Amino acid sequence: LLIDEPYGERWRLLEGVCPKGLLAERIVTGDEAEAEAFLMRAMEEGHEGLMAKRLDGRYTPGVRGKGWFKIKPAETLDLVVIAAEWGYGRRTGWLSNYHLAARADGDYAMLGKTFKGLTDEEFRWMTQRLQGLKVSETKSTVYVKPEVVVEVAFNELQRSPHYRSGFALRFARITRIREDKGPEDADTLDRVRELYDEQFRHKAKVGL
Repeated sequence: LLIDEPYGERWRLLEGVCPKGLLAERIVTGDEAEAEAFLMRAMEEGHEGLMAKRLDGRYTPGVRGKGWFKIKPAETLDLVVIAAEWGYGRRTGWLSNYHLAARADGDYAMLGKTFKGLTDEEFRWMTQRLQGLKVSETKSTVYVKPEVVVEVAFNELQRSPHYRSGFALRFARITRIREDKGPEDADTLDRVRELYDEQFRHKAKVGL
């Protein structure tokens, strides 16, 4: 039984009994440049990214925990906030789940929602700013004039029938509020399509 052994020891034992061709390629390094080159090669081969693991980490079935980390490049888009939902829990009283949209033929096409990335101070600022832009409201959601632009990082674009844009952001998080930009400076739906197609430079489209 090896489940309580650290990762490094489990890998050493695995190498002793398993043909090398069946083992995932890996490196052990503390050199950032070497790790980045390994990531770029994995991407060129069509993988989504890398998995970094603690050498002394234990294996807990069904739980990745803080001993494993996914490493994937993140793209960004400048998107317009068209609505926001009232938060709950520690976000109670703040507008904190933002509806994000790209410019599309004189209108705005939604790509998803996120509450991730902002500080408490930024949540307060956004709540006050969006309340001043309110055009309508339901019990949970405030709809606003499309004036606030945010930079949004994400790991992947996916096809989605749920949004008029036809796309959805995967693991979206706001990296900054673009007070230097107006809605006319936001990215377009054409740019979203370009980024979606670029994802498949090294891997075939599936299910399309």
